[in-house]
Amino acid sequence: MQELNAFTIAQQQVNTAGDKLGVSTEIIELLKEPKRVLEVNFPVKMDNGSVRLFKGYRAQHSDVVGPAKGGIRFHPDVCVDEVKALSMWMTFKCGVVGLPYGGGKGGVVCNPKELSQNEMEKLSRAYINAVAQIIGPNKDIPAPDVYTNPQVMAWMMDEFSKIKQTNHPGIVTGKPISCGGSQGRNEATARGCVFTIREAAQRIGLELQDATVAIQGYGNAGSIAAKLLHEMGSKIVAICDSRGTAHSMDGIDPYAAADHKAKTGTVEGMAGTTAIKQEDLFTLDVDILIPAALENQITEENAGDIKVKIIAEAANGPTTPDADKILFKNGVLVIPDILANAGGVTVSYFEWVQNLMNYYWSEAEVNTKLEKVMVDAFNETFKMSKEHASDMRTAAYMVSIDRIAESIKFRGWV
Repeated sequence: MQELNAFTIAQQQVNTAGDKLGVSTEIIELLKEPKRVLEVNFPVKMDNGSVRLFKGYRAQHSDVVGPAKGGIRFHPDVCVDEVKALSMWMTFKCGVVGLPYGGGKGGVVCNPKELSQNEMEKLSRAYINAVAQIIGPNKDIPAPDVYTNPQVMAWMMDEFSKIKQTNHPGIVTGKPISCGGSQGRNEATARGCVFTIREAAQRIGLELQDATVAIQGYGNAGSIAAKLLHEMGSKIVAICDSRGTAHSMDGIDPYAAADHKAKTGTVEGMAGTTAIKQEDLFTLDVDILIPAALENQITEENAGDIKVKIIAEAANGPTTPDADKILFKNGVLVIPDILANAGGVTVSYFEWVQNLMNYYWSEAEVNTKLEKVMVDAFNETFKMSKEHASDMRTAAYMVSIDRIAESIKFRGWV
């Protein structure tokens, strides 16, 4: 199969949506490239006394509607095209839910599994030192991503505050509560995804209390989405993680699955379930499929065999452009990643607002505000898809690009 380049896919998606909207070529070309990409190389003293040089990146796609926003990942496969693509997707994710942000994304080429806690702290602080000139609460606000977490964000916030000689909780989001984090942030991605599933189900007449669900990926987003849907009466019939699968048409208790995974490292082997091939999870005869793991999982090779009514992309980029065409033709309602998993960045925005005000909300208040944002964004996207007879992904990009293009024109950039 041809190697899929994330940056090329992101540019293709901009072209498609821009053409349908009738946006000028100048605006499309502006949105197809990041405004700024910084590559940094910085030393870290390791526990054994040696000094190792690490390479990192920070891409800022757009700041036309506000500061850049997006995660920092620590991973061996981080590359410049990846962070450029992810920064673009963050721009459109923020745009579709109406946040006053552009997209940013960063990463460090490393294997966190090989680093001690002390080395992770040194790496986190050294990276922030290296990119400090281009970030800030009103410039670019990082967040957790692959292999980074609230502890990493706390180190980064502390390091930036030391550099500026004043406390700056709003420099990053996804922090621990005691360091200025927001209530509701841990569940935000999954909760936002479930809000969009609920809205989609209503549009097609699917009763969630009778719906069957398969979930690829049982990390934070996948496991919490499973629990929330289970509480709404849906039946979780298949789940998987990187090490195994669990399948039962009688239904899987998502809490028991989480406990089993915590004890054994995988969902496979839990009582009352059988193992199936990872790829077979996509072709099960269920109502809802939630890809919550890796990119490029639904391709032109398997899209035609997918029987579900709704796909809700809790992961980033799980469906290829060729697969999108097949799914749309077959009547599958795809809730695209930039909409389905925008709950995380929405509550990150709430965290940033609370940091700037130094006034904090209850979890109930956060969830109520999140629900309104996600429902409004779904309605705008669904309306756009009907008006232009397009798939939901293209419609989501159209909603986002329309808002961004208006700001570009008013500011006189083109």
